[in-house]
Amino acid sequence: MNVIQLSIWDLSLAALLVLILAGISFVLNLKLEKRLLLAIIRSTLQLSLIGLILKYLFKLANPLLIASLAMIMLLVASYEVMARQQRRFVGIWGLGISVLSMGLSSFTVTLIALTIIIQPTPWYTPQYLIPLLGMLLGNTMNGIAISLENLTQRAWHERTQIEARLMLGQDWNEAISHLRNDALRAGLIPIINAMMVAGIVSLPGMMTGQILSGTPPMEAIKYQLLIMFLIASGTGFGAYAAVWLGSRHLFDARERLRLDRLRSK
Repeated sequence: MNVIQLSIWDLSLAALLVLILAGISFVLNLKLEKRLLLAIIRSTLQLSLIGLILKYLFKLANPLLIASLAMIMLLVASYEVMARQQRRFVGIWGLGISVLSMGLSSFTVTLIALTIIIQPTPWYTPQYLIPLLGMLLGNTMNGIAISLENLTQRAWHERTQIEARLMLGQDWNEAISHLRNDALRAGLIPIINAMMVAGIVSLPGMMTGQILSGTPPMEAIKYQLLIMFLIASGTGFGAYAAVWLGSRHLFDARERLRLDRLRSK
């Protein structure tokens, strides 16, 4: 099956649709036009840059360069999680929670997928490692951001209830357990919804891209299922780690609620 090559003109026509959307935002005073324009510019530049980097990495397959790119991806994703919080943790904890939770979950799940399931030779082959890690980090980032936002906002608004639970003799874990569970549910809802409607309402992006590039549909489906299962587990593990670390940091060593460890944007 021949792959239909896309020209710059083809991409420009697609981008024009987003520009029209930005115009509608301006007319309706939605105040999203600047963000849409910035999103077009950033996505174009970032994807073009990563395309050049991946072309170079695929050719060299140098473990040090691959590890360096993986760490950059992790740090950028962690910063984005922190930047999305209306009430973020003060100091190094703002970034540290994201780095730890995403690093442990995404890197572990990616390693399992490469060494046990896919088994490329060598296991760190960038053609497999970078796309897998990127998809896991991207989706885990969203799950962690939603979970932490839910946790910190509700802890701020329900601080009197939490303090009342502490006064009644509950420890920090019991006092905030209901908020932690709700935050975890919120973080997992997007990936659960995506899995529930896959193949009926939507055709996931990776599967669609593979089919358009000429991959047999059933092979594309198998890879899409693999990715969705990995994303679900990575998001769940990452969100759990982030919410646990975040909720623990909201209390000091004497189990007092410390909302001064949060700051608004």
